[in-house]
Amino acid sequence: MLRSFAARALGGASAVAFFVAAPVHAQDATVEKEEQAGDFLGTIDIGTSTRAIQTDTATPITVIDREEIEDRQASTIAELLDSVPGVTLINGSTPIGSGINIRGFGANGTYGTDQKVAFVVDGATTGSEEIYRVGTQLFTDPLLYKQAQVIRGTVGSFEWGSGIIGGVVLLETNDASSVLHGKTGIAASQTVSGQTNRNGFATSTTVAAMPTEQFEFLANYTWRTQGTQKDGHGDRIGNSSFDLPSFLVKGAFHFGADNAHTIAASFNQTTTSDRDVPYDSFGTTAGIFGNVDRDTKSQVLTVSYGYKPVDNDAVNLQLLYTYANQEIDQSAVGTPISPVLDADHRYETSKITLKNASLFSTGPIRHNLHFGVEYIHKVRADANSAPGGTDNRMAAFAVDEIALFRGFTLSPAIRWETSNIKSNRTGTPVSYNNTAWMGGVSARYELPFGLAAFGSWARTRNLPIIDDLDNATYMNQPEKSRTWEAGGSFDRTDLLGKGDHLAIKVNYYDTELTDNTAYSGVSEVYLDGFEIEASYATADGLYFDFNATIPDGERLRTTGVIDDWTNLPQKTYMLSAGKRFGKLFDVRWESTLGEDLNINGTEHKGFDVHNLRATITPSGGIFDNVALRLSVENIFDTYYQSALSTRPAVGRNFKAALSKMF
Repeated sequence: MLRSFAARALGGASAVAFFVAAPVHAQDATVEKEEQAGDFLGTIDIGTSTRAIQTDTATPITVIDREEIEDRQASTIAELLDSVPGVTLINGSTPIGSGINIRGFGANGTYGTDQKVAFVVDGATTGSEEIYRVGTQLFTDPLLYKQAQVIRGTVGSFEWGSGIIGGVVLLETNDASSVLHGKTGIAASQTVSGQTNRNGFATSTTVAAMPTEQFEFLANYTWRTQGTQKDGHGDRIGNSSFDLPSFLVKGAFHFGADNAHTIAASFNQTTTSDRDVPYDSFGTTAGIFGNVDRDTKSQVLTVSYGYKPVDNDAVNLQLLYTYANQEIDQSAVGTPISPVLDADHRYETSKITLKNASLFSTGPIRHNLHFGVEYIHKVRADANSAPGGTDNRMAAFAVDEIALFRGFTLSPAIRWETSNIKSNRTGTPVSYNNTAWMGGVSARYELPFGLAAFGSWARTRNLPIIDDLDNATYMNQPEKSRTWEAGGSFDRTDLLGKGDHLAIKVNYYDTELTDNTAYSGVSEVYLDGFEIEASYATADGLYFDFNATIPDGERLRTTGVIDDWTNLPQKTYMLSAGKRFGKLFDVRWESTLGEDLNINGTEHKGFDVHNLRATITPSGGIFDNVALRLSVENIFDTYYQSALSTRPAVGRNFKAALSKMF
């Protein structure tokens, strides 16, 4: 396997070397250096790679910007995030029967989710609780968003919820000011894309307007379709076709002195319909349930008021109302084998959040304090295998980044949350109350030459969920988790040559889950591992990116036996090498290696997969604001199925996208 990987990687390196040998233009990423007195010293080229590594924080966080969203040409949010260290997909090329796993938690093939990974869209908590063999999915299109962030682990999660062990996925929808780069005017953009495996097509139309600095508006409509895909052997991948129409409308009004006040609103919706498909969307039960017709709708509404005066760093106030709605309507095809086939599901989550970000000093100590309170109201419709009810919660949180002295930052965080869950079934009403405190602290120290060390400790409580209303024991048993982490980073320019940039971040984590209620027959789960991110770029456009996910884990079963954690991902290593030729051309080769994995006697074969991507952005005349993106994924048509996936991965896939801003 390693010999095969080395041979293919060498071939990829040769392809990149071909492009590297071509004449180069100056790199467009620049910085302007000035003396303290303000005199301009000139422009210096600084190398940039595909993705910036967040070396300035102890929190394990990865940020994917709009440019990378477009370059990756992902069909789903899962595909967009699959190159983030610590993130592993269950399937992923379709919005149905797929999911996101972070550090061994999150999506699984039986219930779809374990509530330990949170998804937040424009401040709204999305997704549902467990649905047997269907699960909760993030039904939305990547082209609706300008940024995706993944926070791994617990220590950075307290602003976003309780019981978060795997991590948080934060999605921020596109807006007019980003499209227009803060300038007044109106613009429209059109993107058309296609893929060969199988007959995939997408169109995305955006209109953005800022008639004045006070008002902005954006509308987007995206439609994506895909046929039944084929794997590396040329066989059809079941349940992989879909149609996915989505739209987004978003606006903001800024007013007052220096436009310090902002009222904003956004609404996005994604739907998908499946006809005569297996009820088990993960394909783990060999069709024993029969087939269904299924319609799924996901909606997110956000209305907010913000106040950020220019002359007062202690005030950055935000009041948000968010509403997330997910509906799954399904009916059996033919004679129902089980009542779950005709079960309709609906999940609604409403939140009111008041929070403030404050920069201030107490003597020589500087603070960056985030604090807030929120009310959360969840409603789950009653359905077969999914008890209905309401979950009302109050929560308060505070996170303070304290700069105690030069280079040293201490960041304590705390969250309090209380819940009241009531059944909405007829008959004797059932009600449960739970309250929990949770929190953590991280510390980071950076030396003057760019080397930093950091560590953190956090504990959280996962309060009972509506899905467990039929189990009185679980409804009085919050799950407990603690995680500690340690690592280091290095960030330096002008290291090997003028204008080059090297960034490295290594993180070790150790997590323990006790009082488990999410996994059948399991009392406790123990996970640890390494996450590595590295990038190097030169001023003339050559760049390299590397990341690794190296997990290990065990479970304590209710029988007292300790064995392997069944949701453990494979060890994976990702390397890409690329070259930018000024603003005109960017090409890179991507390689992913997954190691063999044995879970309690079940063998999962390793894999090595390669992609080639190129972006062409000509300029002048009709070619201004035009971008052509070309890629070949799984170049060698490799057949593989990762350890957590329930169906094979997609075989060779040629993709192309053409976009134009008018």
